[in-house]
Amino acid sequence: MTAVDAAMPGASEAERREATATQLHQDVTARAWAKAYRWEQVRARQAVAAQACAEAAAEQSAGDVPAAPMAPVVLPAAPRPVAVPDPVDGDDQEQVRTWRVRGMKDHSVVFDNIDQYGETSAGVQPPAGRRGAAPGGHAPLGHTT
Repeated sequence: MTAVDAAMPGASEAERREATATQLHQDVTARAWAKAYRWEQVRARQAVAAQACAEAAAEQSAGDVPAAPMAPVVLPAAPRPVAVPDPVDGDDQEQVRTWRVRGMKDHSVVFDNIDQYGETSAGVQPPAGRRGAAPGGHAPLGHTT
């Protein structure tokens, strides 16, 4: 039962429809006026803020005295990075690149390294709780050793 039905228990269908239409019109009109009032308040606040900003800018420009020119600051050049040894096994960057290229060309190099040193030494660390991980933390790579 709607609010109109409760307010008009003995009214005909046409009277209820007319009351519903009137109520809807009043609700929509009230919302539109409320929205217009809120926007009026926003515009008033914006006007006050713009006026305050203009006054502050006028005060600042009146009190500005040109400062003495400053000499540009010259920073020393940063030192060029040198080849940093790989923290895992002490290889320099060229050796690391060589091993990576060999691993891309011949995957057995990677598999042998995994078998000898474990998967984490190959730079692959499977996420914790990953589905499909074999016992021991190794990912199922589809090969047998």
